Amino acid sequence: MFYLGIDVSKAKLDTLLLDPTNGKRKSKVVPNSEAGVRSLLKVMAAHGIAPEDLHVIMEPTGSYHEVAAWALVEAKCVVSLVNPLHARRYAESLGLRSKTDRADAAVLARYGAAEKPPAWVPPNAAARVLRALLARRDAVAEDLQREKNRAEKSGVHTPDAVAASIQQGIEFLQKQLDSLQRQIEDHIDRDPGLREKRDLLLTIPGVGDRVAQHMSALLATHPFASAEQLAAYLGLVPIERQSGSSLKGRPRLSKTGPAYLRRLLYLPAVVATHHNPHVRALHLRLLARGKSKMSAVGAAMRKLVHLCFGVVHSRKPYSPGYPIT
Repeated sequence: MFYLGIDVSKAKLDTLLLDPTNGKRKSKVVPNSEAGVRSLLKVMAAHGIAPEDLHVIMEPTGSYHEVAAWALVEAKCVVSLVNPLHARRYAESLGLRSKTDRADAAVLARYGAAEKPPAWVPPNAAARVLRALLARRDAVAEDLQREKNRAEKSGVHTPDAVAASIQQGIEFLQKQLDSLQRQIEDHIDRDPGLREKRDLLLTIPGVGDRVAQHMSALLATHPFASAEQLAAYLGLVPIERQSGSSLKGRPRLSKTGPAYLRRLLYLPAVVATHHNPHVRALHLRLLARGKSKMSAVGAAMRKLVHLCFGVVHSRKPYSPGYPIT
């Protein structure tokens, strides 16, 4: 197996091929497009390397990596999407400080050869559509809130034309938001797998429509093996900060993974500390042990995520009768 590290940017793919048997490396830069991926595979073929012999390691970078990842999977390559923080820490463990596109591609190739990360399993079409709809709905909601903020800040000296423009923007964005919300609900209702996940998640006290929709999309696109994996992906695992007698910092959440999902989970977790027996019991226990309020809320977020994984994995609705741990 050959390991191909790819550093992704908007316009190009910096690639480095590593042969672990002799340590030889070959680098190439191609456009970040399907045509660029095809040209890269032709170069591999010229060196006698079939797509099935390539293990490609990439970092998910917004949406820029998606064209290449899908094209490589369709060509029968093994593709792994690795956490950027893990790759950076691996580079630091090797004493590598250079931060160039080519150096990053080399780190990814070496990381793949050393760690053998699991293959990325592309989500099905329904999950991809849901993820896109949710991203668009959230973007429109942010735009709408900004327009509402402008309306609140506009004073008596705001020209009528400006005030009218802001109001028209609010009305337009509200219609867009309502339409997207209906499309999201209809899309979930039409897909049995997504519908089952959403309905199970909504049985958990503290989980509302937005959390259920986002968690349905996440659990449909990522094959997590355990609740701990899901919590780690979301950056909700505490990191110890202690070394000898000189460093004794408080544990903090790792905060790796998608920040927007952590923001989304914060208020539902706070609600769950009052209305969900499992989250409430954990929250009170931690406060009684002298943990800070923020630390206890972080644990509540993690517990809520564990419950989300539990109902979807077991395919059974939430029950207050579950043993409280």
